[in-house]
Order: sequence, then C-alpha cells, then structure tokens
Amino acid sequence: MMAACASSPSASPSPSAAPQDKSVTLLFNVQSPSIDPHSDVNYTAVRAGVSETLIKVNKDLKLEAWLADKWDSKDGQHWTFNIRPGVNFHSGKVVNAPAVKASLERALKLNPSVKNALHIRDIHADGQILTITTDKPFPEFVSELVHPNTAIIDTTATGELPSGTGPFKVASFRAGSELNLDRNEQYWNGEVKLKHAKFMFNEDANARQLAFQAKTADIVYRPPIESLELLKADSTVKVDSLPSLRTHQLIYNMNNNDLKKTAVRKAFDNLINRDEIASGIMSGQGTPAQGPFLSDFPFSPEYITKQFDLNAAREGFKQAGYTVQNGKVANPDGKPLHLTLLTYQSRAELPLISQLIQANAKELGITIDIRQVDNIDEYLAAHQDWDLATYSSITAPRGDASYFLNAAYMPEGALNYGRVHVPELTGMISQLNTTVNEEERNKLALKAVTLIDQENLQSFLVHPNNVVAYRDYVHNWVTSQSEYYLLTQDLDVN
Repeated sequence: MMAACASSPSASPSPSAAPQDKSVTLLFNVQSPSIDPHSDVNYTAVRAGVSETLIKVNKDLKLEAWLADKWDSKDGQHWTFNIRPGVNFHSGKVVNAPAVKASLERALKLNPSVKNALHIRDIHADGQILTITTDKPFPEFVSELVHPNTAIIDTTATGELPSGTGPFKVASFRAGSELNLDRNEQYWNGEVKLKHAKFMFNEDANARQLAFQAKTADIVYRPPIESLELLKADSTVKVDSLPSLRTHQLIYNMNNNDLKKTAVRKAFDNLINRDEIASGIMSGQGTPAQGPFLSDFPFSPEYITKQFDLNAAREGFKQAGYTVQNGKVANPDGKPLHLTLLTYQSRAELPLISQLIQANAKELGITIDIRQVDNIDEYLAAHQDWDLATYSSITAPRGDASYFLNAAYMPEGALNYGRVHVPELTGMISQLNTTVNEEERNKLALKAVTLIDQENLQSFLVHPNNVVAYRDYVHNWVTSQSEYYLLTQDLDVN
C-alpha cells in the first residue's frame, strides 16, 4: 500500500577536506526545560539537529526516508521498516532494529500523547528489520513517525543528555537558557559544515531583537513584528517571512457551563476582530483564520467569513437565553459573565490578542481576567481553573488533516485541552484514521472540519507568517513551514 526509499547517504569528507572551525548561534522564542526528545513539547532535540526520526517531511510536505530507508505495508496495520545501515548513535552504538524498538518503547512509556497517536500493538526487531503492528488499520501511521517526540535515541547511553544520530552532539545544556552543540564527526549522511552551534532560548521578543542587534546571535527566530522594517533596511540582514502551517486559536474550556453551549461560543466568536489581529497586531504578517487550516488545503470548506460584530454577539447571547440590558450581557440567573483567559509570552502577539478580546468583551459587560503562564502546554494539561486560552499550534505539519483532528478533538488527544467530546466528530475522525484513499480521506476531513465550524468548538484567529532574521554571512538556512528542522548539516557561515 505504501513504500519509500532514498538514495544512499553522501560519502564522508576526506581528512584533507575537513570542514573549518565554524559556529553559529540561533536564538529561539520558546524556552525548553528539557531536551529529552520523547517528552519535550518544544521538539528541541530534533530542531537542534541532535536526534532524528525514522521518517521526515520535506519542504513540499511529502514524506522522506531518514533513519528508515524504506518501509511498506499491505494492509495499513502490519508495517515493515528497514533501518538504514551504517548509522551510529553519538555514543558509538550501532543503530539497528532492536535499538529503534527500545527507543520507540521508551517514547510510548514516557509520553501518553505518543502512545495515543501511534496505536502500536506490538513491535518486533531482527537485525535491521523492524516490524510494527498497530491495534487497527491505520494508513497514516507512517506519517506519525515524523513527529519529533518519536525521535530515535540510544536508550542504553548513560547520563542525562540524549545520544541521538543527528549532525550535532550535545556539549552542554542549561534548562530554559541554552544548548551548546559540537559537530558529530561521524555523521552518517556526510559532512557537517559547522563545528559548533548554540541554540539559545528567550521568550521576550524585544530581548531577542536586542541580542540580534548586538550580534550575540546570528539567527533570530520570530523577531518582534514591529522591528521588521528596520531589519529589512539593514543590508547585512536577511529576513524570511512566509505563510506557516501554524494557526493561533482561542480554546474554550467545555467544563465551563456557559462555554459548553454552542450558541454562546458562536456569540463569543463575534467578539473577535480578526482583521485587526492580522493587520494591526500582526502588522500584516498573518492572514485572518476562518478555520484550523490554510484555505488552499482540500479539507478546508468554503466558510462564511467571520465578522467582528458586537451587535451580532449580543443577539447571539439573547438567542442562547441570556439577557441583554443596556448592551450588557448577563446569564440566565442574571449574573454578569466573568471569565479567566490564559496566554503566554513566547509568542508576543498572543498577550496582545488577549487584550483585544478582553476589551471587546468589556463592551458587552463581560469581564475577562488575563493570566500569563510560563509553559502553556503543561498548565493546560494539569489545570482546569481557566475558561479561555490563546494557543498556537502547527495544524498540518505533514500536509494532512488527521494530525490536528486527532490531537485536538479525540477524547485522549494530546491537544484536547478544552475537553471537547462530540461523538459524531469522534466517529468521523475514527473513520478517517482507517481510510486509505486520499480523496476519501479529504472528504472525511472536510466533513469533520465543517462540523467543527458549525459547533464553533474553537475560534481560529490568524495564520501567522513564519518570520526569521539572519545575518548575510549565514548560508543554507531554510525557513520551513513544518518548523521541525532548524540546525542542519548544511547550515554554514563564511
């Protein structure tokens, strides 16, 4: 049903052509408390070139061989992978099927999200051949192995730092501060151009900009939007800005008695000024979002454009059984609405979007308390003392709808922080998961996305551009839509 192969890796450089001692510093916008690829929600180990997955996704969002050089399945349930020969972990241990099996089993044990996404029933290993059986036919199984939390590491390596297979080895790591890397001299895919690299973290966009101006960083991920014109005017700086696969959204907590009502969520959606978010807060570096996916995907329906309309919001609350007096909304018991909205700083626009929603809600007498948290994923997973949350996720990292639909709407989905449970939607997604034909998959995904829109299960705000600034002496930098691969073997400086 599915098969893939790749060309053999390039030959290692000869000693006489050894790469020069070069280094680069990348400043990233999200702090990472860990570099364990199986539990780190920031995917730092893969982004920094420390660890690799069995399969990767290319710039066209197509699957490519990586640590598995070929794979196949005849029924979508029984899978065979050939583990690429000639690959070693940073520890020196050979990468074979038993080592991959141990790594995947560790990921399944440590990360419930991985377990829920992969649906693995059993794994067998023999030499370089890995066989996996899922608990049901799962045609998209192989695409789930692109996810950075499935990265392959040496589970027998001692110490706290991961031993991966990538072009860079971990030299040192300070949680939430910096990751220092050295070239993997024995990298299986050939020459690694940089000898050292530093992956630094700072959630403050202005601090990232100042560090870039001071030339303590060569590449800055997501500089403040208001600085883009200044950066573009500098002839020594290159700025990439391209539509990403990411969507900023407003999550509703379905445990809230008001927000569990579809009519209330629809009324609340009228309080969102998407044009102001895209053109004002985002300075044009984004597109108003009508749904979770970019409009050119085949599983994006023809939406009725969502409008910012306070009067429509008031009318919506009335239809939901709420009272409106002097333009102010009260619930059926006569009490004004008082909600808590969570946001976070690593995406500088999200607190500003939160303030805009807060101000619009105030026009209807709705009080919103904004609370900023450090690690939004950890907080949402562990707490229920919130009603709304701004959030950002890559919704179609492999060009398919199933990842986001499973993660955000299935009862055990890794991103189902709002506790969404709609049996009809669950059934659609379950059917999608076992459907092979691409056209049929797109039809099922389209039905699911249409239902999500009809129920207004979330409010989708804006599709932000992926913006990166880097010095002109940096070569072979690629700003990708997937955002998975940042420090690569080809990255270079002169």
